[in-house]
Amino acid sequence: MNGDKTMKQLQQEVDAYIGQFKEGYFTPMELMARLTEELGELSREVMHEYGPKKKKATEDANTIEAEMGDLLFVLICMANSLDIDLAHAHGRVMEKFNTRDKNRWTRKEEAE
Repeated sequence: MNGDKTMKQLQQEVDAYIGQFKEGYFTPMELMARLTEELGELSREVMHEYGPKKKKATEDANTIEAEMGDLLFVLICMANSLDIDLAHAHGRVMEKFNTRDKNRWTRKEEAE
């Protein structure tokens, strides 16, 4: 397991995996439902770890990392099915934050 993969490599890896199956990618609405499901599972793990509602002894030992991985996989599936380059999408959102929101929060060097 290599954590140094580019977004393009991640998208290609998921595409190669999905490409093995006749069914291919789910429809955008099915993928949206899956994203929602995975986000709910991530929320539950965060609640167990950091919130007041702790896990029952009978519940599976999932982790925040595992649920983030599931969420990322489904997000990549959706991007691939819609022919969206996630690295490009990330670049656009970072440009937005670095321009529109550049003075929104106190920078560390200003707070000292």
